[in-house]
Amino acid sequence: MANYILRKPITKKVREELKEYSDLTAQLLGSRGIKTREAAKAFLYPSYEEGIHDPFLMHGMERAVERVLRAIEQNEHIVVYSDYDCDGVPGGVILHDFFKKIGYEHFSNYIPHRHEEGYGLNISAIEKFVLQQTKVLITVDCGITDDEPIARATELGMDVILTDHHLENDKKPKPYVILNPNQKADTTYPFKGLCGAGVAWKLVQGLIAKGDFELVYGWEKWLLDMAGLSTIADMVPLQDENRVIAHYGLQVLRKSSRPGIQQLCQKVKIDQKNITEDDIGFMIAPRINAASRMAHPMEAFQLLSTTDVSEGGRLAEYLDKINDERKGIVVAMTKKAKKELAARERIEDIIVIGNPEWKPALLALVANSLLDEYKRPVFVWGRDDGDVIKGSARSDGSLHLLDFMMSIKGVFKDAGGHKFSGGFSLLSGKIHQFEKTLLDAHRDFAKEEVEQESYVDAKLHIDEVNWQTYSAIEKMAPFGLGNEKPLFLFEDLLINEVKHFGKEKNHLQLGFLNGGGKQVNCIAFFKTTDHFERDIEEGKKVNLVAHLEKSLFRGFPELRLRIVDIC
Repeated sequence: MANYILRKPITKKVREELKEYSDLTAQLLGSRGIKTREAAKAFLYPSYEEGIHDPFLMHGMERAVERVLRAIEQNEHIVVYSDYDCDGVPGGVILHDFFKKIGYEHFSNYIPHRHEEGYGLNISAIEKFVLQQTKVLITVDCGITDDEPIARATELGMDVILTDHHLENDKKPKPYVILNPNQKADTTYPFKGLCGAGVAWKLVQGLIAKGDFELVYGWEKWLLDMAGLSTIADMVPLQDENRVIAHYGLQVLRKSSRPGIQQLCQKVKIDQKNITEDDIGFMIAPRINAASRMAHPMEAFQLLSTTDVSEGGRLAEYLDKINDERKGIVVAMTKKAKKELAARERIEDIIVIGNPEWKPALLALVANSLLDEYKRPVFVWGRDDGDVIKGSARSDGSLHLLDFMMSIKGVFKDAGGHKFSGGFSLLSGKIHQFEKTLLDAHRDFAKEEVEQESYVDAKLHIDEVNWQTYSAIEKMAPFGLGNEKPLFLFEDLLINEVKHFGKEKNHLQLGFLNGGGKQVNCIAFFKTTDHFERDIEEGKKVNLVAHLEKSLFRGFPELRLRIVDIC
C-alpha cells in the first residue's frame, strides 16, 4: 500500500496572495507551486495571447518557414511524414488541414505501417517519394534519430524539415533544419514540453505569420483540436504552453464539426459538448492508436481529416471494432506474462519477458500493466515477421530508460524514447542473453530514488462531496502529467453499501451516506473488494483516498468518488 502524505497547508502569505479564491482552490493552487495572484490568474484562466509563445523563438523556425513558403511559391511537392500514434496522426492532420485551407494541393501525407515499416523514417518509403518528385519532406513526431534515412532523402534531392520532440541520442541526423525544443541546439525556446503535434502546430503558426494567405486572423486556433488531442494523449506535462493548448484544444473539440470526431463521440457515447481529458485518454486516443496496432494508421488519419459524414461514421465504427479486438488480445498477453512471472523463483530488479508470438504493436500496453503491478523497470519483447525482435520498455523512474539503453553497446539494433518509456529492437540471436545483459548493466548504472509516497491534497468530509466543491476542482482542469487530479482523504466512513457491477462483476461500487441521508457512490474500475488490504463489508468503517468526479452516465450528471485506495 502506498504511503499517503497530507500536503502541508499553504502559508498565510500565500493565502493572502490568493485571497480572492476559496480555501480549497487556494490550497490546490499553492500545492502546485502557484503562489501569486498573477500565476493563479494565468493558470485558472489560460490566455491564448499571453500563454502561446512566439514560434520564431524556436531554433530553426525561420529557416523551416522560409523553405516551406518557397516550396508553396514554386509549387514543389511536399510530403508530410508522421508517426503512427495519437501524436503523429493528429500532427499530420494539422499540416494537411493547413495546406487544404490555403488551397495548396501539391502535397501528400504518409504514415508508415507499424508492422511492416516500423517506427520512424524508412529508406524504402523515401525512395518512393522520388517518383512524386518530392522536394520537401516534413516529419512529424519522428526523425530525431533517423540519420541514415535523412541522409538518403538529402541524397535524393529532398530538403528534410525535421519536427520532433523526442530526445536526441548518439545518432546525429543532418536534415535541412530541425524543429525540436528538446534538441541541445535550442537554447531560446522557453518551453521544452511540447508534443510532436504541438511542434507541427508551431510550424503552421509560423507559416501563417510569415505567409501571405487569405486567412481569418487567428484561424490557426481551429487546429488546436488536433494539437490539444495529442497534448493530452501523449502524456506530456500540462504546464506552461501545453496547458493553454490543452485548454483551448478541448474548447475546439467540443465545437468540432469534424465528422469523424462527431461520429466517434456518438459511437462511444461521449457527450461532445462536454468532452474532457478523460474522454480523450480512455476513449478517443485508444481508438486512434488501435488503427496502427491492429490495421493501418491511415484509417485514423482519415477519421480525423475527412469532411464526409458517411466516411466518418464508417471509420468510427471500424476503429471501435478493432479496439475491442485489441483489448482482448492485450488481456490475454498480460495474463500470460503475469502467470510466467508468478512461476519465477524471484522477480529481478528489471523485468524482461517476451514471446515471439506477441505483436510488438501491443507490447507497450502489456509493459504498462506490468509496471503498475511490479513497480520496477520492464522490458517486454515480441517479434514480427523476420529476424528482428522488437519491444517496449517502461520505467518507474528508478532509471532513465533512454540513457540506460544508450549505455549498453552492441545489443540494441535501435532504441529510442524518454526517461519513462522507450522502444527497442535487436537481432533475435541476442535475445537469449538479453535479460542477463540488462541486469549486469543495471548494477553499474546510476539509479534514482523513486518517490514511493502519494500526496493527498486535502481532507474532505463526505458532506463536502457537492457541486460547490466540484466547481473549485474543475477550475484546475485539464488534468494530466504535471497537473494531476486532486486527491482527497475521507476518514472514518461507514460503509452503507457494497456491490460489484459489470458483465464480469469486476468493478467495485461502495456507498456512504452523507449528513442528509443521501448516498454518495464511490467506484473503482477493474477492482474488487479483494484488491484492498482492509475488510470491506457493509457496516464497517474505512478511510478512503479518492478523486472527486462528475459522471454523465446515461446523460444524467452525478457527483461521485473515484477510489484510489481504501485503508
